[in-house]
Amino acid sequence: MTTLAITGGQVLHPDITVSRADVLIDQDSGEILEIGADLAGDADETLDASDSLVTPGFANGHSHVAMTLLRGVADDKPLDAWLQEDIWPVEAELTAEDIRVGTELGILEMIKSGTTAFSDMYFEVDEIAAVVEEAGVRAVLGHTAITVGKDDDGAHADLEQSLEVAIDLDGAADGRISTTFQPHSLTTVGGEYLEEYVPKAREAGLPIHFHANETEHEVSPIVDEHGVRPLEYAVEKGLLESEDFIAHGVHVDETEIELLAETGASVIHCPASNMKLASGMAPVQQLRDAGVTVGLGTDGAASNNDLSMLDEARDAAMIGKLAADDASAVPADAVAEMMTQGSADAMGLESGRLEAGAPADLAVIDLETPHLTPRHDLVSHLAYAAAAADVKHTICDGQVLMRDREVLTLDAQAVRERAQETAESLLSRANSA
Repeated sequence: MTTLAITGGQVLHPDITVSRADVLIDQDSGEILEIGADLAGDADETLDASDSLVTPGFANGHSHVAMTLLRGVADDKPLDAWLQEDIWPVEAELTAEDIRVGTELGILEMIKSGTTAFSDMYFEVDEIAAVVEEAGVRAVLGHTAITVGKDDDGAHADLEQSLEVAIDLDGAADGRISTTFQPHSLTTVGGEYLEEYVPKAREAGLPIHFHANETEHEVSPIVDEHGVRPLEYAVEKGLLESEDFIAHGVHVDETEIELLAETGASVIHCPASNMKLASGMAPVQQLRDAGVTVGLGTDGAASNNDLSMLDEARDAAMIGKLAADDASAVPADAVAEMMTQGSADAMGLESGRLEAGAPADLAVIDLETPHLTPRHDLVSHLAYAAAAADVKHTICDGQVLMRDREVLTLDAQAVRERAQETAESLLSRANSA
């Protein structure tokens, strides 16, 4: 057994309290062995966390990681126009190699900002999985299926691919990859296809991840056509079981909140994307008060425009207070829980907690900065003041992915150079199409 000790830091515990402690890790099993005082002497290797806060690695519950190539391509538009006029035409030109390069850039950004796990919805998933394996992070992956705009054969093929990808990739990268079945949304996948393929996903034991209630335009068509709210419609189609999780959940009413609580399905809140696209403000405090598991996600870098979960935490706390018209809503401890345990639980992961027996996924945040001084309340600092650049070490599955702000599993400069060249080529192709 090879052991690693994270020494000299202050540790964020599962009850969202902080105390000074070391963390001892079994690097062979990828698990935390012990959290306590003076563990350095028992370790083969140490990692200095002096003047630092040791937290669970952040879990990004909803992303489209390869969309880093589209960062800044189209801003300041509502969702429908942004997608139809700018994003979809460029995505039509994406190649498998483009997606691999965009994924490298996105995972590099996540490692540098302390994220050790992410859930992704996109295409060419084999390429995404290959980068996950190389980079050493944890991921919940799937192929996103859409039936609108396709003939019947094309619709079936896309949904079959979503099933096959999820079945084939589950457990890849030495178990660091798990999978979901992914109908894109309730308005982009026809009801007859949901009725056919959701049971197949259940038979295969697959969780289901889909967009729901992101904008009012995703609510009104369901209500107009079916006479029920979107999540009521989802239940009719076999969705919303306890392992399922929806992205956004902005425009949910009390009936839908009750459905989420009753079924045990989770919500991934994406506040930055929702604000930028003027989609609305999710009722996060109401969801949490009802007992719904709420995690945090960045969505894609084209609508955020970064993949920092620390930025997302601050946004969640701020917009949560506005949505509830209550300064006490979505407090710092709730945000700290959402970005770690909440997202991990929604994604079906055992990470998100620093305790003996848990996966050794950690981030170490440097507190020796002006904006984290004085240290009255480190949970407050985590929610309201810490930034991606403050992360100095990132560990996943017991392996050091970043030490002293140097990423060890990816060549940062080469990744950035490839991404710049690839993005320029992609836009050139799209503009000439």
